[in-house]
Amino acid sequence: MAVQILIPTPLRVYTKGEKVITVEAGTVGEALRALTERFPELRRHLFNEEGRLRSFVNLYLGDEDVRYLQGEETRIADGQTLSIVPSIAGGGRWASGRSITQR
Repeated sequence: MAVQILIPTPLRVYTKGEKVITVEAGTVGEALRALTERFPELRRHLFNEEGRLRSFVNLYLGDEDVRYLQGEETRIADGQTLSIVPSIAGGGRWASGRSITQR
């Protein structure tokens, strides 16, 4: 099955600037393995030392978060899109620079 993987901007440095990578895979896990075989430097940004997906990496198959499906065992149909979405973490300030607790 041909699957398109959407690469977020911060990780494109590891995919030679490519925004969309097409791989052959039947599950989310197979798609990620194919992606990291093609771009080995990407592996450490997606997986921890035990080979588990890092907690701040979110995967969406279409509009569905794969954590609420079958995780890496989630089946992928031909032509589906898998999106890698890194979590965004921040401090205690809004974009305006004011503290959340300031009024």
